[in-house]
Amino acid sequence: MAVGTADYSIKNLNEKTNAEIEGFLKKSKEELFNLRFQHATGQLENTARLKAVKSDIARMYTVLRERELGISQEPAATESKEK
Repeated sequence: MAVGTADYSIKNLNEKTNAEIEGFLKKSKEELFNLRFQHATGQLENTARLKAVKSDIARMYTVLRERELGISQEPAATESKEK
């Protein structure tokens, strides 16, 4: 079974634009910081969440890098998003 959040699966990330992924990346990094802080102070109950968030971050970086190298492409912006 894959580790991570279902919202950040490869299939879902491939349907998002680079800007959206970078927003998710920022939120995930903030969450990881908070989880590490909770872990250090002994307040974290679900330590598996650390691994899941790290995997989500790595998955986002992978999708962005694939697009940079031309392996995959960013979805075309729809008219509703542009307006």
